[in-house]
Amino acid sequence: MGESLGDLAKQGAITISTGPFGSALHAHDYQPIGVPVIPTEAIEPGRLRHDKIVRITEEKARELARHRLKPGDIVFARRGAQACGLSAPVTEEDGEMIAGTGVITLQILDRQKIDPGFLACAVGAPDSILWLKHHAVGATMPNLNSSVILSLPIRLPDLKTQRAIAHILGTLDHKIELNRRMNETLEAMARAIFKSWFVDFDPVRAKAEGRDPGLPKHIVDLFPDRFEYCELGEMPAGWEVGSILKQASLLSGGTPKTDRKDYWDGDILWASAKDVSQCSQTFLIETERTITESGLEESATQLIPPFCTVVVARGATTGRMVLFGREMAMNQTCYALASITDAPSALYCRLRREMEDLVHAAHGSVFDTITTSTFANSRVVLPPVALLKAFDQSVFSIFQRILRNTEEAQVLAVLRDTLLPKLISGERRVKDAERLIGKVS
Repeated sequence: MGESLGDLAKQGAITISTGPFGSALHAHDYQPIGVPVIPTEAIEPGRLRHDKIVRITEEKARELARHRLKPGDIVFARRGAQACGLSAPVTEEDGEMIAGTGVITLQILDRQKIDPGFLACAVGAPDSILWLKHHAVGATMPNLNSSVILSLPIRLPDLKTQRAIAHILGTLDHKIELNRRMNETLEAMARAIFKSWFVDFDPVRAKAEGRDPGLPKHIVDLFPDRFEYCELGEMPAGWEVGSILKQASLLSGGTPKTDRKDYWDGDILWASAKDVSQCSQTFLIETERTITESGLEESATQLIPPFCTVVVARGATTGRMVLFGREMAMNQTCYALASITDAPSALYCRLRREMEDLVHAAHGSVFDTITTSTFANSRVVLPPVALLKAFDQSVFSIFQRILRNTEEAQVLAVLRDTLLPKLISGERRVKDAERLIGKVS
């Protein structure tokens, strides 16, 4: 039924609407609590990021009632070089929401012909995203409109097959989402331990007050039992204040000549600021582009080892950061920081805490730019190396588990994206796909 979303709209099976005009929803309308509003940046492939959602009053929400979303609706990111074309379904768990100004909403009117789960998978498939980006209007700042989305080619099997495909792909998505949530919890645990040890100084306070810090004796012995004052305020006795670079080395990147084909599409992962900024996970394990050995040599860049923290140094996403989960090169818009104390987990947690201040200290006429001096001039409380190593030994297994979960999720995502076109075309039977998923999930 139908060869494009436009055909489905003509049949009355779906409808498309654009979010409120900017004149109807301003930045000053947002507040800490209230009815959630979906901005463009909250839309990721297949899901909504609740930490990016903004809120408005109930009164303002009533004014925008025609833009209310309900479970089964599909929202598209309308603009932005990175977000344009991404889509996500609205689920029961998302609750009541309002479409933002940069959002286009697809609503399914006839659910006896179209399964919402299937259509969400189809329009969010990598091929669909590429098609939308390619047909977006504007070279500098791509924009989608209703006409472009309605032109998106779509192939619908019968409803029973749609539901079976949606169930199969939904099983994979559920496992991917479980891994993502587990990783968020695991990283939060590691960062909480870092905060307790190196920000709140809980073990030092416990020893100073004669209490049991609740840690193994060999770790407790590394903490002092009193405080002293420094330029940053109170700190454990014997610790020091200094630059982040006193415990980390800074590595830079480069870009091979783009007009030399022999420099590109090789076996070496090459991370750009876009790869880093779009990665919503702890670890980056894949990149949009790869380079060759000759490209690596020509660009004067270097291979960055795994577990280095990589930070976007300049541009609109300055300060975004990830851990490299693979050995890879990177371009010149990023810096990699490698621990020189054999404590990469501690360095990552430190940078997570300090990044906002580092960006604030950055400079630039258009965008903030982090430079070597930004790191060199930083002032933080530096624990002894032995204690940093003890921290890393305590939490490194957490980060290893995060990396394994990320790798598993990537395998599942590739399987999902491979299965979708094969299931729709009939090349792969549903029962075969179910057996395959049973082996990997």
